[in-house]
Order: sequence, then C-alpha cells, then structure tokens
Amino acid sequence: MKKVLAITMAALMVAAMFAGCTPAGTAGGNAKNTEFVIGMSGPLTGGAAVYGVAVKNAAQMAVDEINAAGGLNGVNFKLIATDDQHDATKVATNYANLMNQGMQVSLGTVTTAPGLEFKPLAKEDNVFFLTPSASGDKIPEFDNGFQMCFADGNQGAVAADYVNNAGLTKIGVFYKSDDSYSNGIYKQFKENLDADIEVVETSFTEATSTDFATQISQLKECPFIFMPIYYQPAAVFMEQAKNEVPAGVTYYGCDGFDGLAGQLDLTTIPQEVSMLSHFDATATEGKAAEFVKKYTEKFGAETLNQFGASAYDCVYAIYGAMKELIDEGKEVTPQTTASDLCDMLKAKFTGGYTLAEGATGANIKWNADGTVAKGAVKYNLK
Repeated sequence: MKKVLAITMAALMVAAMFAGCTPAGTAGGNAKNTEFVIGMSGPLTGGAAVYGVAVKNAAQMAVDEINAAGGLNGVNFKLIATDDQHDATKVATNYANLMNQGMQVSLGTVTTAPGLEFKPLAKEDNVFFLTPSASGDKIPEFDNGFQMCFADGNQGAVAADYVNNAGLTKIGVFYKSDDSYSNGIYKQFKENLDADIEVVETSFTEATSTDFATQISQLKECPFIFMPIYYQPAAVFMEQAKNEVPAGVTYYGCDGFDGLAGQLDLTTIPQEVSMLSHFDATATEGKAAEFVKKYTEKFGAETLNQFGASAYDCVYAIYGAMKELIDEGKEVTPQTTASDLCDMLKAKFTGGYTLAEGATGANIKWNADGTVAKGAVKYNLK
C-alpha cells in the first residue's frame, strides 16, 4: 500500500511540474488566454536599445489604439516584449517565455543576429512572425516568416539602382566586414552596381571600430560614400572625417542609420547625410506625419525611427489580416493555437493581403518569399 501511494504521489508531482509547460508544436497557455497575445524579442537595453525601445513603444501604441477602438470583435490585444540585448544567445529563453505566456503571433526579433536564432524555433512550432526590422535575407527563409522592413539584399539592390541613376562615375564604400547586416547589403549592392562605376572599397571590423584615419584618407576624394553600417560607427566616422572630407560629399546609408541624429549633432557635420528609407520622420502629411505626432507626444523624439514606424505597421497588418479572417468566417479567438493561426495568416499574407495605408508606405503587400513589396525613398537626414 505504501509503495502504491508513493508511486501515485510521484505521478502527481510530475504532473504538477509540467502543468504550466509548453510542449513543442502548441501555443503555450492559449487555452487560458483572454486576449490575443503578440510576442517579440528585442534589445531593450544595451547598445542597440534605441531600436528595440522604438519597436516596443510603437507596437504598444498600436495595441493601445486598437484596444481603445474595441479590439478585434470586442477582444483586446496584449503585447509581451522581452529583452535580448541584441544577443542571439538570449533568444531561446525569451522564445520559451513568450510561448509559456500564450504567444499566438509574433513580431519576431528587432535585429538580424537574434532573428536567425528565433526563426528555427518559430518554424518548429509553426508560429507566424512579421518582423519590423530584422532585415537579414535569410530571416524569412521559412514559410512562417515575413518582413515589414526591406531585406538586406533588397536594400543593396535599391541603393545600387539609385547610384546607377545618379550620374556618378566614382564612389566610395565603407562597410563592416565582420557583420552579416553590412555584408549582406554590400554584396547585393556590388552585384547590382554598374560595372563602369569606379569603387574605392574600405572596411573595418568590431576590433578596429574606433579609429578610421586610414579609411578616411582613402575615401576623401570620393564624391559619394555608401555606408551600409549601423549608426554608431557611422557617427564615429563622420566626426573624425568632418574636417578631412570635402563638404560637398554625400554619405548614404541604409536603415542602420536610424538613430544617427540621436548619437551625433548633425549640424556639426558639413557633408550631406542621407539614407535609404521607407519612413520619413519629417513628414507633414499622411500616415507617417500622424505617426510622428502621436509617437513624439507619447515618447518624445529620442527613439523616433523607422524601426518603430515599421512595428506600428506590423501590429496593424496583423490586426487587419485577423479581422479579414474573421470576416471570412474563420474561427480566430484567444484560444486559437499559434500553429492554427499561423496557417491562416500564411495563406492571407501570400494571397495578396494589403495594408492600405501605413506609416512606412501605402498599399503594402508581401511576396511569396516573405519579403515586403513597397516603395523606398532617399531620405535626407541633413
């Protein structure tokens, strides 16, 4: 009798241990959900926090607006944001925590390196994610992954197209050779650049990112310098080069330049500073201007960037797609598993679904490979 009792107690203890756990392929606590749960992982602290905080702020702003307007058929949304500090080793823990809290759909990660760790986990559980800013070409490798930002390859191709049509015969390039973001953009840029344009190529690494005297000397005769890098080393370069590079030179970056104005007083930089963008933070009309006004009133201008604008559009895109599914007669509730919702959203996003008007563009659609289809502009920061 004592043996039977001991076995029974052991079984009960094991059952209690696993009662709140999330087996692979399920949506965690969805059976207990009372709201639609959106999860994300991003750098909320550390050197890349300007990106993660912007995404969290803007996504929460969109969630608050949707909920204030009645939610989705009377059901509210809930955003759960976890901090990965732009450290890929933290993603697995963050992902497990999100699943255990009932995540049904995700914004993925904010930056690319963590995103490459996030995507196989989301694929295994069949969780739909629409990342606002993880721009790596391989982020949407699987059919459950989508981007609101331009993929690195797309940024490189669009940047090359701009240069090809700008009447330039010589340009400089300054990129980070040990960074997947920088390499991905530059690779596509080179492949799409006209062969008759002379290129002066310079690079640096994480270990050599504080002194750019050599690169500045090599690039100072170039009228146009393409810089597919993040804003921190760009700020260092511009500060060191402001008296060496002629004032008529143009610095041209991609979405990594977001946050540059908060890092560096651009009025002290004689050169033009511009970037490839899908968001104009100086817009005076339309959805972009509306977003800027609401965001700055709520959070100030320090973290205003296209990462946040993209996150705002991501939430509205997910909300709109789920609304269409319900209008079509599909069953979408807080108890719907992440996998079931993923299957419905995948079909929707690859079937011509459109976000008619967003802060980062109009008539936004998605390609079958998960990349976004929308226009880009050359945006002058200074």
